[in-house]
Amino acid sequence: MRAACLRLGNLLNQADLARDVSLAPSTCQRYLNLLEVSYQFVPLPAYSVNRTKRLVKSPKVYWSDPGMAMFLAGEAEPRGAHLENIVLLDLLAWRDTRIGRPEILYWRTTKGAEVDFVVEWNGRLLPIEVKASREVGHADARHLKLFLSEYPTEALGGVVLYDGDEVFWLAERVLAAPWWRVL
Repeated sequence: MRAACLRLGNLLNQADLARDVSLAPSTCQRYLNLLEVSYQFVPLPAYSVNRTKRLVKSPKVYWSDPGMAMFLAGEAEPRGAHLENIVLLDLLAWRDTRIGRPEILYWRTTKGAEVDFVVEWNGRLLPIEVKASREVGHADARHLKLFLSEYPTEALGGVVLYDGDEVFWLAERVLAAPWWRVL
């Protein structure tokens, strides 16, 4: 559990995780499955137009209780991944109240550009970037703009959720909003 919490917000590499905790990969897989079915470990799948690839790509690691994740990782201060985790939990709670069940995913290119969350619902996409900062700038929207250029008809705009107070247009088709106001 501690090793998984130390990887919060990162891609899950089960072989590395098993090696780091001196377990056989099959045992590590069983432990992760147990943590998932007991609603402790929250794997976030990758977005891909090809739904089969979603099953093959590595998920990102999140936890159902960010406070417990901090404790198990021995972290005294929250970091950006903890805010991402809180936003994800709110998105999952919202998803579970919708008919037609939207999907919550993440997006990553082979060159490393990444969007924290992609909400897929009724043929539309909403990319969301989370920043644990009181201020955001144009550079904080660069991966969202890349996503919007790759999916121009499916995604009408994107959102940067941050720790500030203002709602404003950060870039064309990218809105910045305080995470605590939206969720």
